[in-house]
Amino acid sequence: MDTEIQRFYMDKTVFVTGGTGFLGKVIIEKILRATDPKHIYFLVRSKKNEDVKTRVAKWMSQPIFEALLKTKPRALELMTPIAGDCLEPDLGISDADRKLLVKEVQIVIHGAATVRFNEPMHTALAINTRATRLMLQLAREMHRLEAFVQISTAYSNCVLEHIHEQFYPENFTCSVDTALQLKETLSAALLDNMTPALLGNFPNTYSYTKGLAEQVIQVFANYKEPSSGWIDNPYGLIALIYGITYGVLHLLLCNYKAHAPVVPGDYCGNMVVASAWETARNAKKKTVPTIYNFSPSNKNIITFGDLKDKGMYSGKLVPMTKMIWYPFLHATTFPWLFSLGCIFYHYVPGFLYDILLRLSGEKPRLVKAYRKVHENVVALFPFNKKTYWFNRDNTEALWDHMSTEDQSVFNFNMENMNWDDYFKSTLNGMRLHLFKEPPTKASLDHGRILFYIALFKFFLSLLPHT
Repeated sequence: MDTEIQRFYMDKTVFVTGGTGFLGKVIIEKILRATDPKHIYFLVRSKKNEDVKTRVAKWMSQPIFEALLKTKPRALELMTPIAGDCLEPDLGISDADRKLLVKEVQIVIHGAATVRFNEPMHTALAINTRATRLMLQLAREMHRLEAFVQISTAYSNCVLEHIHEQFYPENFTCSVDTALQLKETLSAALLDNMTPALLGNFPNTYSYTKGLAEQVIQVFANYKEPSSGWIDNPYGLIALIYGITYGVLHLLLCNYKAHAPVVPGDYCGNMVVASAWETARNAKKKTVPTIYNFSPSNKNIITFGDLKDKGMYSGKLVPMTKMIWYPFLHATTFPWLFSLGCIFYHYVPGFLYDILLRLSGEKPRLVKAYRKVHENVVALFPFNKKTYWFNRDNTEALWDHMSTEDQSVFNFNMENMNWDDYFKSTLNGMRLHLFKEPPTKASLDHGRILFYIALFKFFLSLLPHT
């Protein structure tokens, strides 16, 4: 028997932006696998060396859809790409496609964004803020629209420590209208030079422009699905875990006592799907858009120290054959000490490793990689140096409104999250999807060898020096 949410999506036409990204693929796969929509349109931009057709062909061949195609072999036939680009003033959507969307779409899920923390201001404003306004304008023209869901970020209000499910226009140095007017009237270079003044207390252009996008709305690694631990890109926190597991990252700028705002991608996708149902259900009751904070439950928190310990333990159980050194990690909350420590923890061994690569006829890469790693670590520090408290009343109310059957199919209950199981599946998924290697006896043996080398080096360091 179909659940309430499944009945809501039955024969519906959905438009998804950001569908080629990690979370977008999770959402699309879940809608196709767990419900029976009529059609799903998704925005796809061409790249420098790939047109839309080529990108879509690669997209449809990805491992995330394997479980779906086993039960619904023709499911991807329901997908139609819409050529477009959120960087363009009109979203790059043709008149014909725009008319098609206006006529048919009933549910909009807007997830397209640039997630680079230090994107130039003119680019971040265009993609994260202006595109949200353009999507809303397009949605208002849709005759059959029932729900519009905007996917934001936990960092959009990072200037506060206690974050409620509400809008915060007072956090910004100017209104969203003023910021977008500056985007349209000033040159890219001049706008970028104004970045410090526009940011105010925001640490980077990503959190600032995603926060502004929420003001537009006022005036909006996976755990178990589709396969345990599925992931397809090393971004943000996953990039750090990737570096630790690879045996490259040994020093972190982080407060181990701070709470980590970590949520599984599949849980996030399930909540997005459910929130569209709830939005349509309450359309006549509410005049103000509902904000859902999706974060770990205050009854089941995890700190960055816990994250490190659980990640390290799981990583040691399934070490990678491509690992270049045994994983270990130290942390500091002092930027100057991190910069100094990087010399000894990273650059010296990286320089020696690159020498070995040169001697073996390979191109040196580790020192160059460390520069990017350090940029990522520093960019994340504003978000992992202190604890953020998220109010979750709307999120918990949404969960309570769902039937037992829907809670089972579209689970996002963070209160019962098993963190040990989560990190084990994350590391297994990272090994399989990023390192491209299944767990084997050879990799375990390789990890043990590196362990004894690291242990031997530790004992040598304790010997008296003359």
